[in-house]
Parts: sequence; structure tokens; C-alpha cells
Amino acid sequence: MKRSGRHRERWLGLLGVLLAFGACEAVGRAGIVRRSYLPPASEVLARAVELGGDSAFLAGVGATLKAWALGLGLSVAIAVPLGLLLGSVPLVDSAVRVIVEFLRPLPSVALIPLVSLLLGTGTETEVALITYACVWPVLFNTVYGLGETDPLAKDTLRAFGFGRLSVLLRVELPGTAPFIAAGIRISAAVALILAVATELLSGFGEGLGIFIAQAGLATDGTRDVLAGVVWTGALGLIVNTVLVRCERRLFPWTPQGRADGQGVRS
Repeated sequence: MKRSGRHRERWLGLLGVLLAFGACEAVGRAGIVRRSYLPPASEVLARAVELGGDSAFLAGVGATLKAWALGLGLSVAIAVPLGLLLGSVPLVDSAVRVIVEFLRPLPSVALIPLVSLLLGTGTETEVALITYACVWPVLFNTVYGLGETDPLAKDTLRAFGFGRLSVLLRVELPGTAPFIAAGIRISAAVALILAVATELLSGFGEGLGIFIAQAGLATDGTRDVLAGVVWTGALGLIVNTVLVRCERRLFPWTPQGRADGQGVRS
């Protein structure tokens, strides 16, 4: 039953994609909008497929994905230990709460000039901005997850003489892991947005954002701009799908994992 529901969702999702594609194709071919502004969807898709065979373009995509992976990895390495500390030690949380709440709303793109002055116009700046933006979802999910761990399980371990570190490793960290994974999934999308946006706004380095920016400056570059956008969306979809599947396999006791398991059994 669950399995049939999931198949139904997939077919509805495919139908939505086909309807959107058909609408864009019809608008592009009807002349409602000039082709130089909005080419038919089939031409954009054909150009996106064509770019898949361009080694220079693929090298740029690789550069964007490298910055994405480095920034996301650094943010996780910073946010998880910091979140465990803030969630476990109320005194530390109270001491840094004002600083955290001050820094969190600052948009990463607004820091491009400052970070560029400090780190130059290389990959380091892009990675630093991605890391800054991606720390927050993982950090707050970690803190929230610690607050949701089973107090009875923690008290039981303490009653049997387990220390603070043992309680953290045996109960709190496993209980928080699904929340951390959800934060990483959110941050993965943010990291991809920041990777492309930083290249697009700063104009330095190489990558998918640079390709889109250069195409936008060309006389008839709308098709290339939209093809670059298609690549960005496809990468985001692939990343999210992979992370969702990993979550379901790693944490089968969560609602998503249980639903997935029931679907397989049925």
C-alpha cells in the first residue's frame, strides 16, 4: 500500500515536470515572449545535454562541486562539535547565544567583498562563504536533536555508572544523528546555491556560476544561461535524492525510514 502510494507520488511528480516543460515550450514557440528572452524548453534542454559533452564546461562544474564539497564538509566539521557543546553545556550556550544570533542572519553574499580582501579571489573565498552559510542549519539541528534525546535512557546509563562522555556517545549522539543528517541535507542545498551565487556575483574563479555570468553578457546567451540553470537544478535534485536515500538507510527507525521499510515489505 505504501509502495503504491510512493509510485503514485513519482508519477504525479513526473506529470508536473511534463506540464511545466510543455507550458515553457508552448510559450517559447507561440511568440508571446521573444525567443531571445525565452527560448523553447526543448532548445534549452538540448543545449544542456550538449554541454554535457563539453570538457571545459564539465571542468567548471567540477570546480563548483569541489568548492561545494569542501565548504559543506568544513561546515559539518565545525557545526557538529559546536552544536554538541552548546547543547550539552548550558553555560556555554548562554555565553555565546547573543553572538550566534547576531551572526546567523548575516547573508553570505554580503560578505563577498570582505572575505575577498582577506582571502583573495580564489577557491578559498568561495569555500569560506559556503562554510559560513552552511554552519547554521547543522548547528541548530544538532542543538535541537540533543534536546530531543530520551532522558530516561540517559538517566539509566548514569544510574549504571556511565560518565558524561559515555552518555554522549551511546545515547545522545545516536539520537541526534537523524537531526544532524537533516541539517546536512538542508545545508547541501544552501552550499550549492552559495557556490553558484558566489561565482556569479563575484566574477572570479571558474565554475558553473562563471559560465552563467559569461553567458548572460553574450548577445544571444539566454539559452546558455537557462541551460546552466538546468544543470544547477539537476545537480541539486541529485544531491537531495542521494542524501534522502542515505537518511532512510542509515536511520530506519525514523518516520521516513519506517515508511520506506513498510513500502518495501508491502
